[in-house]
Amino acid sequence: MAVLTVSQLNFYIKSLMDNDSNLKTVYLKGEISNYTDHYRTGHLYMSLKDEKAAVKAVMFAGNASRLKFRPEDGMRVLVRGYVSVYSVTGQYQFYIEDMQPDGIGALSMAYEQLKRKLENEGLFDEHHKKPIPEYPMRIGVITSPTGAAVQDICRILSRRYPIGEIIMCPVQVQGENAAPQLTEAIKRFDRLKCADVIIIGRGGGSIEDLWAFNDEKLARAIYSCSIPVVSGVGHETDFTICDFVADVRASTPSAAAELVSPEEGELLGNLLFYRQRLEDEISSVLNDARNRLDRIASSKVLRDKTEFIRTKQMDLDMLSSRLDNAYKSMVMKKKNEFIGLSSRLDTLSPLKVLSRGYAAVAKENKIISSANDLYMGDHISVRFKDGTAECTVNEMEVNDEKS
Repeated sequence: MAVLTVSQLNFYIKSLMDNDSNLKTVYLKGEISNYTDHYRTGHLYMSLKDEKAAVKAVMFAGNASRLKFRPEDGMRVLVRGYVSVYSVTGQYQFYIEDMQPDGIGALSMAYEQLKRKLENEGLFDEHHKKPIPEYPMRIGVITSPTGAAVQDICRILSRRYPIGEIIMCPVQVQGENAAPQLTEAIKRFDRLKCADVIIIGRGGGSIEDLWAFNDEKLARAIYSCSIPVVSGVGHETDFTICDFVADVRASTPSAAAELVSPEEGELLGNLLFYRQRLEDEISSVLNDARNRLDRIASSKVLRDKTEFIRTKQMDLDMLSSRLDNAYKSMVMKKKNEFIGLSSRLDTLSPLKVLSRGYAAVAKENKIISSANDLYMGDHISVRFKDGTAECTVNEMEVNDEKS
């Protein structure tokens, strides 16, 4: 009896499955669970399950890159692929080649997923929307150079607002290269600041035809653009991600052209209105100035300059008199204050005390206030109100009682 290795056994079982025609092309319907996006390799790992069973599944990067939507746990899908064995672990699994959402198209699913993602990030918030300039001088247009949309836009702008300059940026609006070209056009306008407002759009079509306007990079470029963007994609019933993130959504490219352009007749009417208001304001200012000039010319000053000078002289005399009186009052007040302070100072003067029969004793130029500070034989000076006597202490009597 032959003894097999584990590798040999797994290889044998794998070869049986790989050669089974029933397992080469298999369609499965199930619910995704344990979903893992291996971002470095691009491979997708998951389980497909129903109410009773589950099977491991993998979708390699080459097939995964073609998906229009992002798989999620709990999503019900239809898949096409084959069954084989991963010989390293001996586990059989389903290798997915194509995947579609069950019950809804892949593009619709991708649209809803991206819309939900960008809305949660705040890209559709109204507070971020920029106002459309009332009188744009340069209008950027991003669309196909050969479609009906560009003809409608140019015709409407030329009719309604001929003074506006159209800055055309031709791009593809359908196909694999459309989204990158649309994104680069938005970025170029923003970088060069060569327009006051931008129209981006195309005519109607299926969801596949309009898919370039559902691109995530395009949405982020519009959100980051410093120039207001008006989206006019498809018909009134068509909604794209571009419509939600733009500053203003127009139902059609023609409607977008009308939104950014004031009508010529309305513009001329406004100009005439403001011209009349300006003329009225100027006339009012001139009339006010003329009336003021008349009042000044008829004033007494200009009619009799002698009277004016005499009046001013009287005012000057009155001010001079008030100043002189204020000065004299201030001097008298200070003089009285000085006399009062001098009287108080004289009352406290030591000479006043001496005049009442007292004397001041000093030793070595220092006033002596106690007999205890003197000794027999000390030389002292005794000052009276009218002179000084130089004395020597020959006898002392100290009073021990404390005052």
